[in-house]
Amino acid sequence: MNSFSDSPLRIAVLSDTHLADSVDAHAFLLKLIEDVLAPVDMILHAGDLVAPDLLSAFDGYPLHAVRGNMDLAISGVPTKKIIKVGDYTIGMIHGWGPHKGIEERAYAEFSSVSLDCLVYGHSHIPVCHRREGVLFFNPGSATDRRSMAYHSIGLLEVGNDIQGTIIRLD
Repeated sequence: MNSFSDSPLRIAVLSDTHLADSVDAHAFLLKLIEDVLAPVDMILHAGDLVAPDLLSAFDGYPLHAVRGNMDLAISGVPTKKIIKVGDYTIGMIHGWGPHKGIEERAYAEFSSVSLDCLVYGHSHIPVCHRREGVLFFNPGSATDRRSMAYHSIGLLEVGNDIQGTIIRLD
């Protein structure tokens, strides 16, 4: 991994991929990482992977994933997770319920922790904004845009600070 003094750590962020396990799905996920975001140092998946075997598409990368409402229980994949990246604390959760209020519900799950960034999914709506010093980040969906005009994934860059970028795919 990069040292913060050299260049920021690049973290690919996906959510709501809703893919069936297949050779095509594995290839699609790898193409997203390699063609759109590479190089990356780590991958985060904020739930609704749907097919747990697809996690193997990310072999070779440090990976953190949480379970979404469409996922079956997957060994080693919790419903929420806290990770440390350098000096920063990132909370990961998929989210649930209606789109309205999803950030508040997700953030409340980490009320006992001081987060620098909250990564979540569920709504399929990309979000990248700060509130009270916390970066709220939802990459949207690369496969199911629902009401959005485009498919998307996300990139977090962690160095002297933590920044997010939504990447439009179409």
